Amino acid sequence: MKKEEIVEFLPRRTKIAYGSANTASNILSGIGLSAITFFYNVKLGLSAELIGIAWLIFAVWNAINDPLFGILEDKTKTQMGRRVPYIRFGAPVYGFLFILCWFPLVDISNETALFAYFLLMLFLFDTIFTIIGLITYSLPAEMALTARERASLMVYSTFIGAIGYIVQFIFPILFLTGDNSTEVNPNFYIAMIVIGVSCSLVLFVSSFFLKENEFTQMEEALGFFEAIKETLKNKPFLILEVSVFVLLITSTILTSAIFYYVEYVLRLSGFLTVLPLLLIFITIFIFTYIFSKLVAKKGPKKISIFGLVFSAVSLILLYFIGWNFFTAIIGFFLIGIGLSAVMLTSQILFADTIDYDETRTGKRRETTYSGVEALLTKPAISIANWMFLTIISSFGFKEGSITQSDSALFGIMIGFTIIPALFALFGALVMKFFPLDGPEWIEQKLKISRLHEQKEKEYLEYLKKTRQS
Repeated sequence: MKKEEIVEFLPRRTKIAYGSANTASNILSGIGLSAITFFYNVKLGLSAELIGIAWLIFAVWNAINDPLFGILEDKTKTQMGRRVPYIRFGAPVYGFLFILCWFPLVDISNETALFAYFLLMLFLFDTIFTIIGLITYSLPAEMALTARERASLMVYSTFIGAIGYIVQFIFPILFLTGDNSTEVNPNFYIAMIVIGVSCSLVLFVSSFFLKENEFTQMEEALGFFEAIKETLKNKPFLILEVSVFVLLITSTILTSAIFYYVEYVLRLSGFLTVLPLLLIFITIFIFTYIFSKLVAKKGPKKISIFGLVFSAVSLILLYFIGWNFFTAIIGFFLIGIGLSAVMLTSQILFADTIDYDETRTGKRRETTYSGVEALLTKPAISIANWMFLTIISSFGFKEGSITQSDSALFGIMIGFTIIPALFALFGALVMKFFPLDGPEWIEQKLKISRLHEQKEKEYLEYLKKTRQS
């Protein structure tokens, strides 16, 4: 007897629209929440201690706002859907606040005023990022059900995102490092304006081609506290969030510390400043397709664990070989392999926990889960920035100085490689206990698919009756 399978297909234009929207959001948030530390610290002269304090203060709002907006978005009912209005009308606000991050409207020689502006921009920019990011992060769970189709969706997102990664990391590094000066390259400001306008336009246009489960608008949403309570009862979700928390520390340190590494350890200039990251992105681009095929055979859990361990080992290797540009290239190539597996599977595993929730509550609550995930994990962003700045300060890093002591360079390498490697290994260990894997879970997916078919029929019947009345 042939084993029953879920037949699922997403149109190519829908996949392209999602990949474009996700990429645009990632570019804005990636630059806004990583380069901003180096920009205000090294270029504008705000002390590492005050920046670290700002990140810790911001962590409170960073955690609270996500479940608030996540539950609100799940409760939203409009003719355009639950998700599209936020992306379509939030896009111009997103771009505008991104641009404001790089143009302090205060006297930058006044450290107190600069600190207040830095903190304010963290609050405002993260709020609009939250509103849109919760949706772009959770949409794969709503747009597809099978691991195969979700992996296909993430391949499109990663391939389109390759352009985004180049913009997200290479442009800031190219314009902020390599000139042996604390002055800001005027081209940096032009690039930030162009990026802000372009990404907001991409988000707006993509919103017309995204797919939602329209039947979810018939579901009666849970109350705020009940929604959080039911989410926290989801044991697979909690296991995944421990791994996500430590992974977020790892990725945040890497994206923030890369500026210090390129500027002070490798002391690169010109095109060479972007070559290490360019190699990572090319590697991710190539291996994402390979891992997408393995996900359908091995399952996302095994691929994720492999990626975490491989990344950790590669980071440790980079500590030993990363002092020289040519040998560092080897380390960056290997890191790219590990990251491609982790990046491909993270949203697939997250979507599985939402599927599991539907078997418990009978409801689709994608952005609620995005919000609660952020409540549990986004403080890791602040902790990671504070941790890295504390490490390099304790090793004698001096902001505003073109050259650093050997001790400071040692601190940068410890913070950039060993610390994130340890967190990645811990994340892999935790993922061993993630239960949504294997034949039993695939069988549950079939039941969810049948449930969706029934909900879709009920929704179409509801629309028919509404139009007749």
